[in-house]
Amino acid sequence: MLDPSSSEDSSGESDQEVAPEAAGKLGASPSGKRVNSSRAGSQLRQSAAPGGAPGKGAKDNSGAGEEEDRKERERIQKEEEERKIKLQIYVFVLRCIAYPFNAKQPTDMARRQQKVNKQQLQAVKERFMAFLNGETQIVADEAFCNAVRSYHEGFLKSERVSRMVQSGSCSANDFREVFKKNIERRIRSLPEIDGLSKETVLSSWIAKYDAIYRGDEDMRRQTQRVHLSAVSELILSKEQLYEMFQQILGIRKFEHQLLYNACQLDNVDEQAAQIRRELDGRLQLAERIAREKKQPKFVSPDMEALFVEELRSSVNLLMANLESLPVSKGGPDFKQKLKRSTLNNSFLDLGEEGDILSKSDVVLSFTLEIVIVEVQGLKSVAPNRIVYCTMEVDGGEKLQTDQAEAARPQWGTQGDFITTHPLPSVKVKLFTESTGVLALEDKELGRVVLNPTTNGPKQADFHRMVVPKNSQDTELKIKLAVRMDKPPALKHSGHLYAVGQRVWKRWKKRYFVLVQVSQYTFAMCSYREKKAEPQELMQLEGYTVDYCDPQPGLQGGRVFFNAVKEGDLVMFACDDESDRVLWVQAMYRATGQSYKPVPPLQNKTTNCRGAIQKARQGVEELISSPPCHFDHATLFSVLQKHTLQHRMNDSFSCLGWFSPGQVFVLDEYCARYGVRGCHRHLSYLKGLMEYSENNTLVDPTLLHYSYAFCVSHVHGNRPDGMGTVTAEEKEEFEAIRSRLMALLEYQITHFRYCFPFGRPDGALKATLSLQERVLMKDITTPVPPEDMKKLIQRCLETAARLNYSQLMEYAQIKVDAQAAAEKRLEDMMRLGELCIEVLQQNDEHHSEAFSWWPDLMAEHAETFLSLYRDDMDAALQVQPVDSWDSFPLFQLLNNFLRTDCHLCNGTFHKHLQDLYVPLVVRYIDLMESSIAQSIHRGFEQETWQSVNNGSATSEDLFWKLDALQMFVMDLHWPEPEFAKHLEQRLKLMASDMMEACVKRTKSAFDNKMQKSCKSTEFRVPLSVCTMFNVLMDAKKQCSKLCVLDTGQEQQYHSKIDVLIDEAFKEMISSLISKFASVLDGVLSKLSRYDEGTFFSSILSFTVSSRKPGMDVADTYITFVRQNQDILRERINDEVYIEEVFDKTYRDFRLQGVLDSTLNNKSYETVYNRLTVEEATTAVKAGDSLQGISMRDSDEEED
Repeated sequence: MLDPSSSEDSSGESDQEVAPEAAGKLGASPSGKRVNSSRAGSQLRQSAAPGGAPGKGAKDNSGAGEEEDRKERERIQKEEEERKIKLQIYVFVLRCIAYPFNAKQPTDMARRQQKVNKQQLQAVKERFMAFLNGETQIVADEAFCNAVRSYHEGFLKSERVSRMVQSGSCSANDFREVFKKNIERRIRSLPEIDGLSKETVLSSWIAKYDAIYRGDEDMRRQTQRVHLSAVSELILSKEQLYEMFQQILGIRKFEHQLLYNACQLDNVDEQAAQIRRELDGRLQLAERIAREKKQPKFVSPDMEALFVEELRSSVNLLMANLESLPVSKGGPDFKQKLKRSTLNNSFLDLGEEGDILSKSDVVLSFTLEIVIVEVQGLKSVAPNRIVYCTMEVDGGEKLQTDQAEAARPQWGTQGDFITTHPLPSVKVKLFTESTGVLALEDKELGRVVLNPTTNGPKQADFHRMVVPKNSQDTELKIKLAVRMDKPPALKHSGHLYAVGQRVWKRWKKRYFVLVQVSQYTFAMCSYREKKAEPQELMQLEGYTVDYCDPQPGLQGGRVFFNAVKEGDLVMFACDDESDRVLWVQAMYRATGQSYKPVPPLQNKTTNCRGAIQKARQGVEELISSPPCHFDHATLFSVLQKHTLQHRMNDSFSCLGWFSPGQVFVLDEYCARYGVRGCHRHLSYLKGLMEYSENNTLVDPTLLHYSYAFCVSHVHGNRPDGMGTVTAEEKEEFEAIRSRLMALLEYQITHFRYCFPFGRPDGALKATLSLQERVLMKDITTPVPPEDMKKLIQRCLETAARLNYSQLMEYAQIKVDAQAAAEKRLEDMMRLGELCIEVLQQNDEHHSEAFSWWPDLMAEHAETFLSLYRDDMDAALQVQPVDSWDSFPLFQLLNNFLRTDCHLCNGTFHKHLQDLYVPLVVRYIDLMESSIAQSIHRGFEQETWQSVNNGSATSEDLFWKLDALQMFVMDLHWPEPEFAKHLEQRLKLMASDMMEACVKRTKSAFDNKMQKSCKSTEFRVPLSVCTMFNVLMDAKKQCSKLCVLDTGQEQQYHSKIDVLIDEAFKEMISSLISKFASVLDGVLSKLSRYDEGTFFSSILSFTVSSRKPGMDVADTYITFVRQNQDILRERINDEVYIEEVFDKTYRDFRLQGVLDSTLNNKSYETVYNRLTVEEATTAVKAGDSLQGISMRDSDEEED
């Protein structure tokens, strides 16, 4: 809702460029004399600006004081002139609002959003920071928190957002759309989740964003506030439009009230009459221009005659628009007729063949309301008798009241009638019911006959009734009210004396009615009683009405006025001065005359304040000046300038779009006062470009539309039907075209700052389209693509340098050759992150606008990166030779460049690769040497204690190899050949290092086994288990560290795999051999106890209770069990443990021995004897062999 109180103190800005020219126009009067309009403006203001008088303390001989006084007077005079211009413009605006007949308030305009101010931006920042700090109750996952953090750091804290808010071009919807675009990209990169669509995630995130943005605000209060402040975006009433333009032009409230009353804005007839006078004045102006040849200078002399025809046609079009307005609201009672312009025979005649009205054309329709209240003075009827009343109009249908007792004859009954008689006859009769049996009719007690008019009293009054002869009711009165409405076509009515030369040739009193047949057709009609058609009528076209003095010889009437026309003079008279004023004003509006009648001065007391009289005189001067004498093009420029200023400063992010109410008033002003469309759009372009040049966001669609209109007009394409082009329009267009071209180039160059984060939506794309349109030399020949491409290329090249310099300033990084190498590298890392962010924002928010020139955007990015390259090279040159701290910088830049289809392997990317190829090679060489040395030193000092899956040396080796390969893999080297070379080299290095590891482990194993004993005291050393684990870990690691992705490069893996398998076999064989040698020793000891040998009888004496050889057997079993436990405990892979045991037991059972060796006589003898002894031992329940025989073992094997 507009605040009316603001109009009291509002004041518009100065209009220096239009004040001198408009002031010269404002002083013109219909008679050609100058009017002191400055005095009128000052009287309306009532008081001059402070400081208007010279300072009293100034010295007379002081030149400086006189100069200051002169400047002060000039300033005050200038303010008065500007004030007067605004008041005059406001008069025209008032008339446009009060009675529009060309334009309507548009209903299809996009609703503008509320601005975000600095305080709101700070509050939003604090709310998002509170969410990130966990100070809100909003539950969110890590992905949403990361999105909000990125939005807060990259958007809300951006300097460009602060500029948008400061310029008043940012709305809450812009904040929301930027966040939505950001999360759409993030959500697309998320993996699919069953049962949860990405649309659902997007909706959930947007809802959480809205909750964060709103904070703890009361939603009910917010909704109400937005509703009240959005009124100006809706259809406004006349009062709201008045208030709006009071604020726009700085008009005070009392000034508006004076002008409102003086212009009679609440009088529809006066406004329609004012329009007719204006149009008549414009037709006369067109005729004067045609006679005096005072046309403006055109680009072609042939346009002079066409200019006059266009003036006439525009006026005739306005006449047709006015004529199309109905006189009454939907009433079909009047025949619409249009008068023909006598000044232009080409105007379409919408009426019939003749212009003379017939009597049937002015038939009116009236509604009568008759209310019967009561009767007094009824004495001739008994109190208990029934009485009632009847009413009729012009002998038509009768209506009857309810019945009442004669003691209380009261009804309050209303009857409604419709008549076409301006002077109807109303009859009301009083009846009583007849009690006689033979009575056919009720008895009439009295009657009254009235002749009401539309000007008659509306309240109920007593009327004496006419009673029958010999009636006792001599004082019979009836109280009733007769209300006769005034149809819209009836403008005034009453009794007048009249005499004329063509009509009303006798001076006598008649009942006259002023009838409006159509917007341009009025008739003065005289009626008789009970007649629908006038007795005589006079069509008022061409007449001039004015006050006059009393005429001698005419009896009747006290005050006179007349209507004059070539060949006719009609004299009117009435008895009351106020009645005469009403008649003259009504006829003045009907005739459409330019001269305004002034009532003769009366002898009145001048006791009112002089200031009020002067103010009214100033108002009269403002509203009486003919509009056709003003330079409306200049006045409209002032109006549109102040309207745009008001619009840009209101609470909406309008981007230069007017509100519906403002568009309506400007459209109506242009149509009504003949402002040329080209001038309107040129003025609009000037205003919009001024705001754009001051870094305020303006929708380029508006610039495009206005420019297209102007260029079409200048090249004769008649966008608004005007075929004439003035030299001034041509010159202004060329100047604006040059200025617009420079502005557009500036905006394209500063696209990151003129259209931050792609806001307004589609603005950059529209700017490029407008730039292409401005480059066109005419309206048909398209711009060569090469020219447009060169322009965009030049702008983007400049933009790259500008963006980089702005980025350096934002990052506060200064290139200092004396700075430490670590500090310079740290600055380059930070600067590289910012450069990547800039390029990503360009791709996200601006790439769509440059979609026609993707190569130019890639070139822009290369230019931008080339500036960064110089600083990067300088920083890398000062780094130590064998420092690897710069690799994160390569990873940062390469990870971004390799994913961009336009920048991958581009100029900067190749330079980056060339810069880091030696570093990578050098790093791998040093790492290879370091790993080799660590293997050598590690195995020399290796204690073979178990560490994780192997030894300390093997763990260190495999970690280093894996880390090196992961490091090179994380580089994501973009050049395929070098990447393949690096992979091959690393796989070969890993294979060589593993081979050395396996060999050194195998050598250490052999040494360990050679030093170990061969008795049952032998236990597998823990170091041997660690060696087995090292080989097993090497076999696992080789599948990851030594295998290439390509199938043809398997020799590295195959070679090391074979080496490990052979080493395993040899180590297992060596361990089994060690077990076998222990077994051989045990068997040799047992053989001494065999029967038949020399020592068996001797050794049998040494054993008292046990079987000879059982101690040796127990020792061997303990040996086997303990070694088995050691292997199972210390070796990580069960497969290899089983392999060791399997081969060991297999050797124990002599599997694989030749039959000739196995089945000899000695073996059979020993075997049979052992079987018998084992059976005997089992029978004696001996537990030395724990009940397991050789046969059982054989059967288990089978």
